[in-house]
Amino acid sequence: MLKVLKFGGSSLADAEQFRKVAAIVKSDPANRYVVASAPGKRFAEDVKVTDLLLECYRLARKKEPIDEPFEKIETRFRQIIADLGMTLSLESEFATIRLVIKNRASRDYVASRGEYLNSMILAEYLGYSFLDAEDAIYFTDEGILDMERTDESLKVLLSEADRAVIPGFYGSMPNGTVRTFSRGGSDITGSIVARAAEADLYENWTDVSGMLMADPRIVKDPEPIPCITYRELRELSYMGASVMHEDAIFPVREAGIPINIRNTNCPEAPGTMIVSSDEMATKPPHHVTGIAGKKGFSAIYVEKSMMNGQKGFGRRVLQILEEHGINFEHLPSGIDTMSVVVNTAELESEKDAVLAALQKSVAPDKIDVFDDLAMIAVVGRGMVSAHGTAYRVFKALARVDVNVRMIDQGSSELNIIVGINAADYEAALDAIYKEFVK
Repeated sequence: MLKVLKFGGSSLADAEQFRKVAAIVKSDPANRYVVASAPGKRFAEDVKVTDLLLECYRLARKKEPIDEPFEKIETRFRQIIADLGMTLSLESEFATIRLVIKNRASRDYVASRGEYLNSMILAEYLGYSFLDAEDAIYFTDEGILDMERTDESLKVLLSEADRAVIPGFYGSMPNGTVRTFSRGGSDITGSIVARAAEADLYENWTDVSGMLMADPRIVKDPEPIPCITYRELRELSYMGASVMHEDAIFPVREAGIPINIRNTNCPEAPGTMIVSSDEMATKPPHHVTGIAGKKGFSAIYVEKSMMNGQKGFGRRVLQILEEHGINFEHLPSGIDTMSVVVNTAELESEKDAVLAALQKSVAPDKIDVFDDLAMIAVVGRGMVSAHGTAYRVFKALARVDVNVRMIDQGSSELNIIVGINAADYEAALDAIYKEFVK
């Protein structure tokens, strides 16, 4: 058996967390490769090392001194090393990074140095090799992950290191400069390493014991999700419910490698297992696997008599949104009506131009924009065989007097998405959860 483990920033925030990580890694000889994040917050008012680095970048761009935030960064790493009783020195690394930042290094280079330094410490502490992600993870000229080249390169490097620590979050461009993923991208690095290593399991260690069925800030003590499929995770991740970066799903999904979400501070908890197919998944305890949602949507409502007889009508509507840099989220339609749900923040500055372009292109009988919408997704592989799931969703909403503004159900019957007024979001989410989880 071979496992790849990724530890988030909270798991590597200080020396005490390092000790927990080391105990986990050393507990199983199958734990061969470790992906590390930059130090996260140690307490609520603390500042992440990556945020301190980005402050250095901001000051350097303005040609202002970076001494104050950079000294805080040095102190964090020196403290970890000292508290672990290590003799490792990063002074030359500090000097190099400070000099490069002062000479106006790229934002991606600066943001990546927390992972780089933390991984050097962890590798030394574990007695593992250090493999720089810059030498193995590659992007194209367009800044897109070059999966084929990365996979080939990583296979070679990993074959030469029996046990290694790899920094998360970054790789390199064809010209040799550093390129980062979006924030939280260490999850992607872990997934890429798991694929290249042909791992049997990818463990993603964080500060929660797996995924929960609903947002605990809204629903009191929601049940954990013991097992979830990649498809379900993708649906819930879209609504912001995932505890890992949603783009991290694809490399391991293609390779059929399961993911286990675990808690560094509670390693005995089984966490959530993420598997590639319904056949691999254990039977869900409820018809619904998870409920998630978010606010900040708008619906563009277009009405046109005999719309269904006009070829290319929908294409022209969507083309106008594309030309204005707006993605559509959902597309519930009728015979003579079409509603396009979009992100309010994307539409806001383009609203007048989009409406004018729609008037010119499709000459609608009526056009309106409805703001302040929230979307809730009810997701579950158990919904396919369960009768009356939609009825129960709408019954729960009616019970708390919430009006449904939009309904969208995927052809796979894996999810039901409802659009409601944003003011009703919390009450609606809680009501749906209570309907399915007694």
